[in-house]
Amino acid sequence: MTEESTLTGQAPPQAPPVRDWTTPDLDGTDFDPALAGLMREGPLTRIRLPFGEGWAWLATRYDDVKLITNDPRFSRTEVTHRQVTRMAPNFAPRPGSLAWADQPDHNRLRKPVAGAFTVSAMKRLRPRAQEILDELVDGVVRDGPPAELIERVLEPFPLSVVSEVMGVPAKDREQVHTWTREIISTNGVEAAGRAKDGLYGWITATIRSRAASPGEDVYSMLGGAVARGEIREEEAVGLAGPLQIGGEAVTHNCGQMLYLMLTRPELMERMRARPEERGPVLDELFRYIPHRSSVGLARIALTDVEIAGHRIAAGEPVYVSYLAANRDPAVFPDPDRIDPDRDPNPHVAFGNGPHFCTGTVLARLQTELLVDTLLDRLPGLRLAVPAEQVRWRHRTMIRGPRTLPVTWSA
Repeated sequence: MTEESTLTGQAPPQAPPVRDWTTPDLDGTDFDPALAGLMREGPLTRIRLPFGEGWAWLATRYDDVKLITNDPRFSRTEVTHRQVTRMAPNFAPRPGSLAWADQPDHNRLRKPVAGAFTVSAMKRLRPRAQEILDELVDGVVRDGPPAELIERVLEPFPLSVVSEVMGVPAKDREQVHTWTREIISTNGVEAAGRAKDGLYGWITATIRSRAASPGEDVYSMLGGAVARGEIREEEAVGLAGPLQIGGEAVTHNCGQMLYLMLTRPELMERMRARPEERGPVLDELFRYIPHRSSVGLARIALTDVEIAGHRIAAGEPVYVSYLAANRDPAVFPDPDRIDPDRDPNPHVAFGNGPHFCTGTVLARLQTELLVDTLLDRLPGLRLAVPAEQVRWRHRTMIRGPRTLPVTWSA
């Protein structure tokens, strides 16, 4: 018997079985049935994902997810030295990436770009973002119904806005978008590797070229920080990559939100009838939508930690599921229902702790503009095909519709 069982007189709980989570392609906005099954098994289970090695703990309860993501006993940096079981085929963490940094390095790395993503910076950006969106919607209105919203608006708008913030020249934007789209796919190691090489090579050259730039774009901020010796060049490149890729999430998250409005008349009616209250409804949709397939990035326990009655041993990998946390009935009553009046709504759709999404304010801005502009300028907006004919993205880490054909009262 272990020391613990001798002291308590009870045997420690048996470790849960390791479950293979193959993360199949899912259409629509339904919650992943595999994840729902893991949640039913217990607040802490064990999983094996399609790539990498071994197994990992998975935390699904809201309180446990918040604890793990804000606890220095769980390290992201340690994962870079391991082949942890994972969803992505390609694993080549870059030095300086915020995603893999622990404190205090995380704050040091975040500081050079923090000014580009503040509330005040987004207020300054808002008129330009609205101008970009209006130009796209002008074209849709001019051509008349029907229209493919993903192709015409939801893809080009976030790409253009993120490119404005980052400082991507117009001539390079389509190539950058091609790389970022390939990186978030799960098509294979070689394709993702080529896309990463292309994107990060371009980022390196861009940062070098802006060492003396007075601009307020992210690449100029990073070029200046490197020139002043605040961060190393490889750290600046590692910082920029995930920020550049972030536009993809807005496209697909907003695509899911619009799909829900277009397939649930009561939700669309609520959004149209009470436009001044759209913000809380969008928050509820952020909580509800399955914004990703499977889980994100792992952490490694630096010491033994007991959670949910189980001992996570030092060196063992741990994943958290924000999707599951957002469906915890102890925090969100009737969690599988979209409740536009849910209050409070402390969802963790943008993460928690030090790794809370850097681009949260930007993502919210873009989502609000997209929903407001499309609903206000396209009266009677509705699907142009039966809901089951909407095609969904497959082999990707971010879920969302691939097509969203709509019509409206011209």
